[in-house]
Amino acid sequence: MQTNTSTAALAFLQSSSLPMLVQEEIERLIMTGELAVGSRVNESELAQRFNTSRGPIREALRALEEAGLVRNEKNRGVFVREIAFEEADEIYELREALEEIIGRRVARLMSPDALERLKAMLEPMKSAAQAQDLEQYAQLNLQFHEILLDTAGSRKLTETYRRLIKELHLFRMRALDGGGGLRVSVDEHREIVDAIATGDPDQAGAAMRRHVAVGRARMHKALGRSDATSVSLPTPLINQGNLK
Repeated sequence: MQTNTSTAALAFLQSSSLPMLVQEEIERLIMTGELAVGSRVNESELAQRFNTSRGPIREALRALEEAGLVRNEKNRGVFVREIAFEEADEIYELREALEEIIGRRVARLMSPDALERLKAMLEPMKSAAQAQDLEQYAQLNLQFHEILLDTAGSRKLTETYRRLIKELHLFRMRALDGGGGLRVSVDEHREIVDAIATGDPDQAGAAMRRHVAVGRARMHKALGRSDATSVSLPTPLINQGNLK
């Protein structure tokens, strides 16, 4: 009897976690561009690829729709969501405020170990930038900001931030590539590390906010939006001569 109960419990856990695993994999395909913005998501192909029925695929796609990564068009199917410039610009504006909050929290809570982890990421980021490896740089960039989120220690802040980042991902990739971000982004991250190392919430918050504001300006440039509202860049609070 005990064996049957254990087997049933294991089967339940496997079936309940499958949609989540499928969701994570489809999300990865979107984040890497294998499922391009605007493209139709083929349920049959995904079911075959993941060796599963279409049920978990549909459940995963419903979750991704709630996360803002896909849209469901009646009688047409599911498509990777496209974000209009105006919406992307609004999200960048929200991110500026969130990053400042994160920077302030991190300056107060950063441990020596976490600070060393941040510093250790700068060289790999520099190498990826010099090699023009956009995909590798983007992954390292995400890891860098994950360390900051973990240190900030706020579940709600993390949930909100991650959703915004996912929605902006394709725009940010284009801004890094077409807006010249790879040439300067490492220096911006070094400025963030130096600001956090001071332990001053004002400096750390300003550095984080400026990083996003500059990224927003790059997005404008990459999309040729010279007519867009000018982006206000916070003044750095750290002596630029101290940045290495």
